Amino acid sequence: MKALILSVTLSLFTFAGYSQSATKAQPNPNKETMTVEASCGECNFDLPGDDCDLAVKIEGNAYYVDGASIMDYGHPHNKGGFCVTVRHAEVQGEVVNGRFKATYFKLLDDKDVKNKKK
Repeated sequence: MKALILSVTLSLFTFAGYSQSATKAQPNPNKETMTVEASCGECNFDLPGDDCDLAVKIEGNAYYVDGASIMDYGHPHNKGGFCVTVRHAEVQGEVVNGRFKATYFKLLDDKDVKNKKK
């Protein structure tokens, strides 16, 4: 019985965690989707901080991201990681108090970015 209760409790926490993440969300068809640069705020966008954190650059301004984590996309120091390179992402959300509150965040492949520019 204890194992069943523990299993159900862990399942609920897992489900709740997924529902809060912009990386797992679907885009809202009624809101604008933007293609932005995404990278480590400290390493590549010169934002203040003492840890590697996900940031986006919108219209030339960099903002830390709430709703998606730098670790959602693998280790940031590996080849292609956010501390090593600037990537592109399709996002929805808004800037609130100097931070980007993401409701949708999808990392794009280079080929996806090239097709969007055509």
